[in-house]
Amino acid sequence: METSRALLNDLAHRVEAEYSARTPKSAALYENATDVMPGGDTRTVTYFEPHPLFIESGKGCCLIDVDNNEYLDFMNNYSALIHGHAHPAIVEAVSQQLRKGTCFASPIELQTRLAQILCTRLPGVERIRFCNSGTEATLIAIRTAKAFTGRNKILKMEGGYHGSHDLAQISVKPRLIEAGPANAPNAVPDTPGLFRGVISDVLVAPFNDIAATSKIIDLNRDDLAAVIVEPVLGSPGLIPAQPPFLRFLREACQSCGAILIFDEVVTFRLAFGGAQELYHVTPDLTTLGKIIGGGFPVGAFGGRADIMELLNPRKGKLSHSGTFNGNAITMAAGLACLELLTADEIQRINQLGDTLKGLLAAALASASVPGQITGTGSLINVHFTDRKVIDYRTSALSETTDILRLLHLSLLNQGIFIAPRGEFCISTPMTQKEIESAAEAFRSALDLASTYFDSLVTSNRNRSLVQRS
Repeated sequence: METSRALLNDLAHRVEAEYSARTPKSAALYENATDVMPGGDTRTVTYFEPHPLFIESGKGCCLIDVDNNEYLDFMNNYSALIHGHAHPAIVEAVSQQLRKGTCFASPIELQTRLAQILCTRLPGVERIRFCNSGTEATLIAIRTAKAFTGRNKILKMEGGYHGSHDLAQISVKPRLIEAGPANAPNAVPDTPGLFRGVISDVLVAPFNDIAATSKIIDLNRDDLAAVIVEPVLGSPGLIPAQPPFLRFLREACQSCGAILIFDEVVTFRLAFGGAQELYHVTPDLTTLGKIIGGGFPVGAFGGRADIMELLNPRKGKLSHSGTFNGNAITMAAGLACLELLTADEIQRINQLGDTLKGLLAAALASASVPGQITGTGSLINVHFTDRKVIDYRTSALSETTDILRLLHLSLLNQGIFIAPRGEFCISTPMTQKEIESAAEAFRSALDLASTYFDSLVTSNRNRSLVQRS
């Protein structure tokens, strides 16, 4: 084991040295940023060592950094972009609106037009409201569910990420030593500074476990306001819900009077009507963000008309405001984006995603590296484990942070831009050519990783022989 660790450290040092040699201007800009921002950072998820990449520009599915290195963008701002960068139709729509004004203290027709598209596409959305982020969307959706039911508790899935407000910052990435039994997880704060009372009001269930989740719901049915779930669990590595699990949640909420909330901030891209269309399960409320803003800050929440009626200002029951809610620039960009996003285009990029999944899985098998590929359609994630990944615990137990870091930097050195957690995301400017380029770079990166895994297997075999003797 010590030999394997030393080899891994040596490999990481070599890959990091190559990355640093390619990106000296990024390193200098990062150091400059530390003078005015804590850790030189204003968005925690974009930080990685030895220093983050500073991007100069983007066009289509390509990025250019400040050192003039070019990358295929398989991150797309964590799935927020579906048409790549600077799409001409979106640029034109925004440019036209800029000349008319950016935001007004009044309704605008663009809001209605985008709302009509979303209400038409999403089976579970009869009425909708706009906000400025996915965090705001889940915050107000949960508040609306609590107001409608008069109840106080919510249930989320262990590992589920629903933004940065207090109710959402529970058991996103809990340490397993604190997380409690797998079938009855503890509610673990993910950050200091949360209101202590929040912890007792957030229940946590294991994703894809019907029996355990059913028990938790039954024990709390009289005070359960809502169940919130991502149809594909994002933060632990794009883990799809098993269809019976979502059907069970629908039936359980119906039975006990709780509101079922689908967080489709990420998964709306998977089908013309989002994941709820894909799974044939209709939630009571839906939260949205990312692609519906066409590359600009956005959030939205909507659902059944009777629930959303609480937000009707003529009745004054539940207030919801925000200076930039439904601002003209975001609405113009979102309209252009969704008009381009036809069912055929969604199917095409989903097929590209399926192709990439197959190529990555074949590369793992060919290199004899333990791993699997999760995800759905245009969303793909690599896990270096031979354990079947079905929930947060099976993902967390793989303990592959160092290997993922090696993969991430190695791919950057080859011009492939992915999320450090091993996530790939397909955009509409991509073709088979970009998919094959990513797969080839992945195979090259595995050549490094396989050296480590070979050493690890040998180390484990030798340790086993010593124990037997």
